[in-house]
Amino acid sequence: MRLLIVKTSSMGDVVHATPVVADIQRHQPGAVIDWLVEAPFAAIPQLHPGVRRVLPMAWRKWRGRMFSAATWRAMRALRDDLRDQRYDLVLDLQGLVKSALWARQAGAPVAGYDRASIREPMAAWAYQRTAAVPRDLHAVQRCRRLAAAHLGYAMPDAAPDFGLRAPAGGWAPRGAYAVLIPNASRPEKLWPERHWVAVGQRLHALGWMPVVLWGRPEEQTLAERIAASCDGDVPPFLKVGEMASVLAGAQHVVGLDTGFTHLAAALGLPTLGVYCDHDPGLAGITGPGPVASIGGKGQVPSRAAVLALLEKQLGG
Repeated sequence: MRLLIVKTSSMGDVVHATPVVADIQRHQPGAVIDWLVEAPFAAIPQLHPGVRRVLPMAWRKWRGRMFSAATWRAMRALRDDLRDQRYDLVLDLQGLVKSALWARQAGAPVAGYDRASIREPMAAWAYQRTAAVPRDLHAVQRCRRLAAAHLGYAMPDAAPDFGLRAPAGGWAPRGAYAVLIPNASRPEKLWPERHWVAVGQRLHALGWMPVVLWGRPEEQTLAERIAASCDGDVPPFLKVGEMASVLAGAQHVVGLDTGFTHLAAALGLPTLGVYCDHDPGLAGITGPGPVASIGGKGQVPSRAAVLALLEKQLGG
């Protein structure tokens, strides 16, 4: 079987979809799996040895330049590339109108959620096959159930196998270190700076260098202030694959509800997720190692509560 998975964004959502690859290969050995994804997150499926080819798209850029001839050339090239692969099935794990429309460009049967299960019900009209999946499940389980329903195997009882392999080498501090991820895409997700300093100081007391990650220039200043207050370190700008390598070498990770925190958990790191503007029940930190989530929408966790949960993880 030649299969195209469509899961375009965001980083955490793409991470949550990766266990589908191991499920499929376990029940259909020899399946050829490609992945359509937004270019900024292409490095995530590229970390999975079971994904043959990653096809990056730039829809976030294209939609703002729809009157540009270059945009239409780029979209046409991607459509032609998709059709050249001659897939047997396209599995849309995103459930949005944009993902459904791009899934149709491959010229193969498209499978997805039914209207009662999907995030944008209009998208279900684009599918030739639909399946019902409870909406109150964790994102990882929803993806796995949808794939099982459309590919004809029972939902696996085993824990999700993310299968991601971080590249070796690259930037890393000397000695043992832990990672802090205090930045997020929206200000509503942020946790007070002084709390991050306290967490960093506790990790430093354990003999671990606190490494404070950042991704955008405006985030670098915050990372540097936190690191300076807990004798930590700040890496240079790192691409997603390089960031995965840093995460993979850490002793512990504490981060906001953001893609790199979910990636750390998927890589098997002991991970604590701090939630300030989202319910962790449907997208909480999950992975094969010790993981925990705290907080929720409108429930900014206190410093004491986070430190107590950290101590519990460390004791475990």
